Amino acid sequence: MVENVIQTQIFELTGGRLCLDFTNTVEDRPSDHPHELFNNYSDLVTWSSQAQVLSDQEAQQLLAGAERQPGEASSVLAQAIAVREAIYRIFKAVAQDEMPESDDLVSLSTAIAEAMIHALIVPTAGGFTWEWVDTEVNLDRMLWPVVRSAEDLLISDELDAVRVCASDTCNWLFMDTSKNHSRRWCDMKSCGNRAKARRYYSRKRGSSVD
Repeated sequence: MVENVIQTQIFELTGGRLCLDFTNTVEDRPSDHPHELFNNYSDLVTWSSQAQVLSDQEAQQLLAGAERQPGEASSVLAQAIAVREAIYRIFKAVAQDEMPESDDLVSLSTAIAEAMIHALIVPTAGGFTWEWVDTEVNLDRMLWPVVRSAEDLLISDELDAVRVCASDTCNWLFMDTSKNHSRRWCDMKSCGNRAKARRYYSRKRGSSVD
């Protein structure tokens, strides 16, 4: 029985867009041994809860559903990782002024089409909006807003603000909202400070040699 959502880890949400935060769930991407943060379905639900994709009640329902359908939960986890990697490659290519691979665009388009089956236009006080309709416990429901976020960003005029972290051990994606569009790090407190420290000690070693 699932009593609550166990917060096994705290995810960093520094991307500036939901879809970019989703891609930033692999640490040390450029290394030979990248660190996967989605190691089980519970991790996926935990991220979704922290990213406010799921309410506490929805997270509880999905964890309970995963207990009843462990095979389906494993399939959704594999699907989530595949979609995440396609989104990552697309936006990394965009950030580097390259054309994304057609296979990745097809994968994202397919995921968007599948997600929009569950979308409904509903009235609001100021007009209309999209709302996700989940009449059953769909274990992949957290992916719907993620792929919709990727779609919205791809066709927006903010696309040219997507950046890749300049740290050679990171490569996370983020939105550069700085006034002069000169932000280089996904997070100045982590990657930025480490880069400063490396430059400092490199200069210090150079001075010692002199």
